[in-house]
Amino acid sequence: MTLRLFPEWHPQDAIQLTWPTPTSDWAPLLEHIEATLEAMVVAITRYQPVLVVVHDEPQRERLAARFTALGIDARRWHLVVAPSDDTWARDHGPIAIEREGRLTLLDYVFTGWGGKFAAERDDALTRALASRQIFAAPVESQALILEGGAIDTDGEGTLLTTSACLLNPNRNPGLDRDAIETCLGEQLGVSRVLWLENGHLEGDDTDSHIDTLARFCDPATIAYVRCDDPQDPHYEALAAMENELKALRREDGSPYRLLALPWPKPCFDPDDGHRLPATYANFLIINGAVLVPTYGDAADFQALKVINGAFPGRDVIPIDCRAVIRQHGSLHCLTMQLPRGSLNPALSLG
Repeated sequence: MTLRLFPEWHPQDAIQLTWPTPTSDWAPLLEHIEATLEAMVVAITRYQPVLVVVHDEPQRERLAARFTALGIDARRWHLVVAPSDDTWARDHGPIAIEREGRLTLLDYVFTGWGGKFAAERDDALTRALASRQIFAAPVESQALILEGGAIDTDGEGTLLTTSACLLNPNRNPGLDRDAIETCLGEQLGVSRVLWLENGHLEGDDTDSHIDTLARFCDPATIAYVRCDDPQDPHYEALAAMENELKALRREDGSPYRLLALPWPKPCFDPDDGHRLPATYANFLIINGAVLVPTYGDAADFQALKVINGAFPGRDVIPIDCRAVIRQHGSLHCLTMQLPRGSLNPALSLG
């Protein structure tokens, strides 16, 4: 059976977002996170549509008026009402595969990163969207606990992940590495799983999601975070991760082209002083462009330069994510790409 997990650079119908509400953990930062999301919507809709999940009809009406005021083409956005717990579409959105030439959306179990946060409504969100005829592709529920931010693929059968997340007992207790690899092979069509044993970010709730640490830019290239400050508590673990990446080989035995992303100055929560997970690896690939998180740091320019070199022919767009990391994620975490053929044509997006 031909089975393939789509890479992020596969042509897309839209980017899915889930809008925050005044009753969510975003309440103290609502004005700031909405400004960030609006900047993302403006940037993304220059290239393709967005599908935005909203909490209720009043929020839908408010955002429709706001997008119109921002001059965004109405054919480039669709607002759908469905209940949610939080904004992290990367982890509660569907994961797309191609099976025998047919697009299918897989709905994995989401538990709020191992039960850390309420997630019942987020876990039901993909099925709720399917019931509203949002998708053209069929949606299949899976019993495995798996978040989109935990995996990255080259689109050619290789998957990159971390042991700290996928083998964490708070995810799929009782499943060892071999069992997880078997599930990923059977469900996603991957023939190789590359495991990173090192690397983490302070303030990260995800148990080391790969999209905070290292990302495929094409089948031969991996961009990764590198800490150049020996006094930083991340230094040893990220140096060990760098050595692991250098030892990885492509299926033909050749080494990967590795692109080191810079290390921003530490960012701290202004309320209680804990460190926040600022990372440039949390970029988003869309049709014709790459959105890159920035943090008002001198390293922002170098990060944009590295990513520009990794994606020739694509525009590189900075998005200020200082508000996003206050809730311990970044730009990529807020989004999920929906490959071409995912959305119901009746939505009239284009």
